Amino acid sequence: MGPGPFLLPVAATAPVSPMCWRMAACQSPPSVEMTRLIPVTLSCHLGPVLPPHGFPLQNVPEQTCEEELCNLLTNVLFSVTWRGVDGSDEAAWRERGQVFSVLTQLGASATLVRPPDYIKRSLLEMMLESALTDIREAPLGVLASLTQQALWLLRLLQDFLCAEGHGNQELWSEKLFEGVCSLLDRLGAWPHLANGTADFREMAQIGLRLVLGYILLEDPQLHAQAYVKLHALLQTTVPMRREEACYVLSKLEAALARALSTLPSENPAGVEEPPAAATAAERCSWLVPLVRTLLDRAYGPLGLQWGLPSLPPTNGSPTFFEDFQAFCATPEWRHFIDKQVQPTMSQFEMDTYAKSHDLMSGFWNACYDMLMSSGQRRQRERAHSRRAFQELVLESAQRRARLEGLRYLAALKQQAAQHSTALLHWGALWRQLSSPCGPWALRDPPTPHWKLSSAETYSRMRLKLVPNHHFNPHLEASALRDNLGEAPLTPTEEASLPLAVTKEAKVSTLPEELQEDQLGEDELAALETALEAAELDEQHEKLVLSAECQLVTVVAVVPGLLEVTTQHVYFYDGSAERVETEEGIGHDFRRPLAQLREVHLRRFNLRRSALELFFIDQANYFLNFPCKVGGPTASSPYQGPRPQPCPIPPHTQVRNQVYSWLLRLRPPTQGYLSSRSPQEMLRASGLTQKWVQREISNFEYLMQLNTIAGRTYNDLSQYPVFPWVLQDYVSPTLDLSNPAVFRDLSKPIGVVNPKHAQLVREKYESFEDPAGTIDKFHYGTHYSNAAGVMHYLIRVEPFTSLHVQLQSGRFDCSDRQFHSVAAAWQARLESPADVKELIPEFFYFPDFLENQNGFDLGCLQLTNEKVGDVVLPPWASSPEDFIQQHRRALESEYVSAHLHEWIDLIFGYKQRGPAAEEALNVFYYCTYEGAVDLDQVADERERKALEGIISNFGQTPCQLLKEPHPSRLSAEEAAQRLARVDTNSPSIFQHLNQLKAFFAEVISDDVPLVLAMVPHQQPHSFITQGSPDLLVTVSANGMLGTHNWLPYDRNISNYFSFSKDPTIGNPKMQRLLSGPWVPGSGVSGQALAVAPDGRLLFSGGHWDGSLRVTALPRGKLLNQLRRHLDVVTCLALDTCGIYLISGSRDTTCMVWRLLQQGGLSVGLASKPVQVLYGHEAAVSCVAISTELDMAVSGSEDGTVIIHTVRRGHFVATLRPPGATLPGPVAHLALGSEGQIVVQSSARERLGVTYSLHLYSVNGRLRASLTLGEQPTALKVTEDFVLLGTAQCALHILHLNKLLPAVPPLPMKVPIRSVAVTKERSHVLVGLEDGKLIVVGAGQPSEVRSSQFARKLWRSSRRISQVSSGETEYNPGEAR
Repeated sequence: MGPGPFLLPVAATAPVSPMCWRMAACQSPPSVEMTRLIPVTLSCHLGPVLPPHGFPLQNVPEQTCEEELCNLLTNVLFSVTWRGVDGSDEAAWRERGQVFSVLTQLGASATLVRPPDYIKRSLLEMMLESALTDIREAPLGVLASLTQQALWLLRLLQDFLCAEGHGNQELWSEKLFEGVCSLLDRLGAWPHLANGTADFREMAQIGLRLVLGYILLEDPQLHAQAYVKLHALLQTTVPMRREEACYVLSKLEAALARALSTLPSENPAGVEEPPAAATAAERCSWLVPLVRTLLDRAYGPLGLQWGLPSLPPTNGSPTFFEDFQAFCATPEWRHFIDKQVQPTMSQFEMDTYAKSHDLMSGFWNACYDMLMSSGQRRQRERAHSRRAFQELVLESAQRRARLEGLRYLAALKQQAAQHSTALLHWGALWRQLSSPCGPWALRDPPTPHWKLSSAETYSRMRLKLVPNHHFNPHLEASALRDNLGEAPLTPTEEASLPLAVTKEAKVSTLPEELQEDQLGEDELAALETALEAAELDEQHEKLVLSAECQLVTVVAVVPGLLEVTTQHVYFYDGSAERVETEEGIGHDFRRPLAQLREVHLRRFNLRRSALELFFIDQANYFLNFPCKVGGPTASSPYQGPRPQPCPIPPHTQVRNQVYSWLLRLRPPTQGYLSSRSPQEMLRASGLTQKWVQREISNFEYLMQLNTIAGRTYNDLSQYPVFPWVLQDYVSPTLDLSNPAVFRDLSKPIGVVNPKHAQLVREKYESFEDPAGTIDKFHYGTHYSNAAGVMHYLIRVEPFTSLHVQLQSGRFDCSDRQFHSVAAAWQARLESPADVKELIPEFFYFPDFLENQNGFDLGCLQLTNEKVGDVVLPPWASSPEDFIQQHRRALESEYVSAHLHEWIDLIFGYKQRGPAAEEALNVFYYCTYEGAVDLDQVADERERKALEGIISNFGQTPCQLLKEPHPSRLSAEEAAQRLARVDTNSPSIFQHLNQLKAFFAEVISDDVPLVLAMVPHQQPHSFITQGSPDLLVTVSANGMLGTHNWLPYDRNISNYFSFSKDPTIGNPKMQRLLSGPWVPGSGVSGQALAVAPDGRLLFSGGHWDGSLRVTALPRGKLLNQLRRHLDVVTCLALDTCGIYLISGSRDTTCMVWRLLQQGGLSVGLASKPVQVLYGHEAAVSCVAISTELDMAVSGSEDGTVIIHTVRRGHFVATLRPPGATLPGPVAHLALGSEGQIVVQSSARERLGVTYSLHLYSVNGRLRASLTLGEQPTALKVTEDFVLLGTAQCALHILHLNKLLPAVPPLPMKVPIRSVAVTKERSHVLVGLEDGKLIVVGAGQPSEVRSSQFARKLWRSSRRISQVSSGETEYNPGEAR
């Protein structure tokens, strides 16, 4: 048998090496019970094997590696079996016997290289030799135990040879024979064969049986040794008993009979004797002397005198050999053997060897049972050990490996994110440095591409475009569209999933049973407990709340962490890969709570799980709290309002908890925060009443309704919805006085074509869902969904990319794209399935109608006309003209009279229920709040798919009204009401034909009045409501005046009252701004700014280049900031009072943050937020709009540069046209929609010319106007431009075209400053001679000042003492 694996019992805890054989003599090896089976590969080369001490060498130099390894393992097994078991009793030998049982089992399974019987024989040989050695070396005291050990060993040997050796004479080895004889001789057991102790007699009987067995072998050498031994025993031992004598005689006689039967009867001379006969003869020559000696020694016990009377004489007969052979053939001998010897021998075997056989049979059964039980125990222990190892070691190691793997992956991700972030930062820095006004300006700058910004105006218009530095032209999407044509896409798995799960998610809640989205009573009660002063300590910011959330944007849903402290709101972007946003790298933000204006409860995917935060700079953030059942909730270190218990969903509980804390912190600028639900918020806002009374426009009202109803720019599935208001898109002119050009606002868009009404009604009545899940509906699509928004805004990023993503990586077919306004309206008329309403951009954003990024949108199939810019109606000459006329249509009398009908359909009582059915206004049930509960869908994948379908399908707004909406007053009715109520001064821009100028007061004789203004955010408590406002004036000599101003007083003919600052007329009490000023210029109105709350005055123009902060009304200098390297030339404040921008002769601009405390301005930050570079000449004028993230600056070289406020990045450079040698940009102003009004000059041959230019928020020139006068003051308010000139005229121009709105108002002296009061009721004009002129739309009455006395705030003086503006200012008379 060649080399291969074999199995042997090897001690699990005692691996044996060639150097460890002394272990057998030095210590006891492990117990047999600790052995187990292990596979051993024999294809190895082992060194020389050292046998155990005192043992014969088991291998020879000629052995193969396989034999050498077998002998080694046999020696190991012997050491474990013999030395590894203590004791000599039966229990100890049962343990040893298990080894033999194992060998028997392995032999039966043919898994051993060496036969098991030979391994057993080797073990027994070594055991005999070891037992003999132990007896020789043992002291007298332990001889008894060794005797017992020898007895059991002989029993095993007897059983082994008589069982396994019965058919295999090779097992009867010489070493076994020698070992048995030596052992019995050493113990002196032979004499006890006849009469001795039981143990010795049994050992002698076993020895006798084995000697006889060896005699019967065929091996001559072993036969001869056994003959000699038996012969010696017969001669030297005591006389045998009859039983032993008959037993020996029977065995010898049987062998002798076989030998005699083999001998030939006669052998002829010369014939060679056969080998068998020779062997038989030889055996006879050995056996006959033995029989003779036995018969001689046991003559008496055998009864030979009467049993064998004819027996030849055994003593001295020379012919006994031949005589006895002949006698064995006689009947007498056979009769004696059969009748006398055989029965006695059989009885002897029954009495001795049969009992021994039974003993060993029980012994082996016990060994087997112990082997099985120990095997099972070992299996249990092994399983337990395996489990323990797995729990304590393996699982711990695997867990640690997983954690380390996760840490490693996290480290790799973090490293990659950091690398990506660094690249983004470097890209932003490179763009800034290589911009057209940067130090490394490129000679050939790349073509700019644009995307829509998230910045909003105060009217919630998103109309600003910002550079798209990661522009994708989507050429592959265009190619895929052209290849696919109109072939429908293969429906995805997600498209079919909602049908399978819709029954699981369906909620059978009636509309009238749907509860309003609001806080619980307990949460509202907790709001009444104000935080302690220590918790609101402004010096120490403390964490109040932390919650996992998602920041929902137009482009993505960003996971992250929201933290609310006592001072700020933080969001930490948790996305794996950050992207560049307008505010920086990633979506992180940090916002002061003091700037939080509104917080609205929101839905996301029809779950009440979101909030939308609005700040005073128009920044807004949509936060979703996707808390799952059993997931983490918002955590707070303070005891605050707790989430309501079920059935309120966990995500709603977390949302409400965050909302409650924001309410509890009570920022001073919050509005509408005390309301509970959108319905109550609308009622509390008073917006409906303001709209009815024409105090706000249709656009503003619709925008506010969308906001309150949960519509947001941040979620495409809840995008603000506006109505189609026109149906005439083919006429060359648009006549807004003709009702026929307007759409019927009382009907849903799906049935504006009367032909569709009956079809829609029949479809509704005939619809029936066999499963009973889907409710009846009129329209299977929605009037506002993500796909519709992308449809309209496909030319503007990021909506282009979103459209391509929605269309599976390609552009939609060109004919289905929004390519024409008229075609879009025609599609509404032709198909009741196309029910898309409009979006707000149709009323303010002309850029979405142009393909400014040059996308390949394909060609129309019928005309093969390339799709580019949107085809406008004939009555619109340009996108700007379309937007203006469309906006006028929205604000028209017809729409104002019928808009409430459309509001009833979308936000009102016709949205749901029987009224909606009657109005044909029922949509697919999944679009309604409360119709679907996504948390009921157990499968995560199916729930995600259903969320995607809801997100793309659209959602119906919150129902704000459950009763009919009131109609709006007509313009005539509103005017009559206003005249009847007469509670405030009318807006001068609504009564431009009634403008009159009134002389208010001489502020400073012959000293120009460079600043006169009323701060527009002056705080008034409840007690001081109706008290005068602060009117701030500054003269060219730095004299500061703080006057009292009331914009309305019905008892005075000019409808205003002005109380002059008494300190101005008293030289000792006059307050002067700290100088000195730049020589030759004095104080410039361009270098002055007043905080919106009227608490601070900021001034530039100082000789040391400082920016100074003065407290109002005291006139105390608070701070001097020196960051510019030269004189500060101009200042400007944003509308919301967050940032101040300064321009300087050092060609830089700086953006400063106003410090506030308790909602009031207290100073400027010591360091600027941004330093803006790019000008090559002194900065002459600046303007800033925080809400639109715009900082605009003009310089003396005629250049205008636009930067961002938050990041200070360059956006664009404007160079006013028409000047060969440009002069300085003297004035800048920003409109409410980001319009940039630039007043520039040019040096011509005939002198200096002046012009006025209008740019859009995106830097596109809209209009230009050449001025015949020199402008000295510029102001933009609402839709008008106010321009004061050195030629003593006040011009009022329309902002959108720069055309005159009214004839110029003449003044007798040049104008130095122009300002509009916060109610837009008056214009304050400061003149060169120090006079203050007030322009209003007053209607003087025949009232004399002596007839009425008036109580002013802390004043009881008569009107004639308070106001000098009783007479109209007439500059013609002065001349």
